[in-house]
Amino acid sequence: MVSVIMAVYNTPFHFVKRAIDSVLNQSFQDFKLIIVDDGSDHDQHNQLVNYVEKYKQKITYLRHENCGQAESVNIGILQSKSKYITILDSDDEYKKNHLQACLNEMPHADLIASTTKTIVDNEEDYYVPDKYDRTKSLHVDDCILFATLFGKKEVFTTLKFYNAYAADAHFYERAAEQFKVKKVNLRTYIYYRNNPNSICAKMKSENFVLVA
Repeated sequence: MVSVIMAVYNTPFHFVKRAIDSVLNQSFQDFKLIIVDDGSDHDQHNQLVNYVEKYKQKITYLRHENCGQAESVNIGILQSKSKYITILDSDDEYKKNHLQACLNEMPHADLIASTTKTIVDNEEDYYVPDKYDRTKSLHVDDCILFATLFGKKEVFTTLKFYNAYAADAHFYERAAEQFKVKKVNLRTYIYYRNNPNSICAKMKSENFVLVA
């Protein structure tokens, strides 16, 4: 079984529904979707609760006071009873074969990160701030992206995510010290970089203003 961990905080419901539906429609169906509501506003919370109520066999819903995405994912990991764990950002989605494609890589690694099908409005959206120097940018294909991480449960229970920029890359680097890790070219994760409210978009905008 695979546990899919999704942290949600005030993401517009139509995006969250799209993400949920992409998990429900996977070709590989032995999964549990664990949604951790990080203290969303009541209207958003009510819409989400009403929707997931229909899928109790496939979805576990948790809610707590706001503490950030990383800690919410850590809490979701503690709830997992699966052999494998992965993540989904609430404003992204999976292609239908995503879970199966990731599972196919598991004989060769304890943890993988993959490239994405990246949706952009402009060429510059392919670039995100460098974790070492945020006035510089890296192409998303050269980054470790949080929600493309997929691996054995022991990797996620041995290590924790920290609330910091590039927490995904730091997690991957720490995992490489103890486990077999691998970057793979799948493009089965659909990454929406054309969202102006994303953390990366806001940070990049602020950094460009600073160095202009």
